[in-house]
Amino acid sequence: MTESQDWVYNYFNYFTEIEEHFQRARGTGLFLLSPLDWALIESWKNGGVPLEAVLRGIDTAFEKWRSRKVKTQMVNSLAFCAQAVLTEAQVMAGAASANTPRKQAAPPFSVAELRAYLKSNAAALPAGNEEIAAALDRLANDVERYHEDLESLEQRLTVLEEKMIAAARARQSEEMLLAARQELDRQLRPYRGKMTAEQLSMLEKQYLERNLLEQSGLPRLSLFYMR
Repeated sequence: MTESQDWVYNYFNYFTEIEEHFQRARGTGLFLLSPLDWALIESWKNGGVPLEAVLRGIDTAFEKWRSRKVKTQMVNSLAFCAQAVLTEAQVMAGAASANTPRKQAAPPFSVAELRAYLKSNAAALPAGNEEIAAALDRLANDVERYHEDLESLEQRLTVLEEKMIAAARARQSEEMLLAARQELDRQLRPYRGKMTAEQLSMLEKQYLERNLLEQSGLPRLSLFYMR
């Protein structure tokens, strides 16, 4: 597998496989992940936690939960698995499997799909984001050059999203920020003891950014959100 194929496989399967694996482990059919769950997955991805470590950690956490004689509540968040995921990541870091075979990855998007996605996001941006919209339109008009180099396109979209978030944060009121932090604290309270300070810091950042984008009516620009 080429380096480009390797990146595509890892990036575009990471979120989906974790979501589906958690749903299977929970064993109650369709279960919609919360904004906190998605922020946690994103923090694992950005922190370089291998997909295999996350899947193993989910299995381990549920095995321990099922072994309890008294189950006071259902597992309703991926945060329940955070400590087990961290442990599995540490184990894998100490015994890296460089020869683990990887699946071959087909190109996930066509040129037309990429162009439509970029144009759609440009059109969805509210007033005040004309510079970002123009940059997305330029990428859409030149998308053929990125079709074989999605990592480079994703890096450009990440830069644009960071600029968009910075501008939105500057417009955010104290009341909005306070409400978001209070909701985050409420959701995190049962799980704080299962995470390290570094994990909590990254998760808080991802959650608050997601909340800010939703409250501001701004789209996510990452290629992941094409799914």
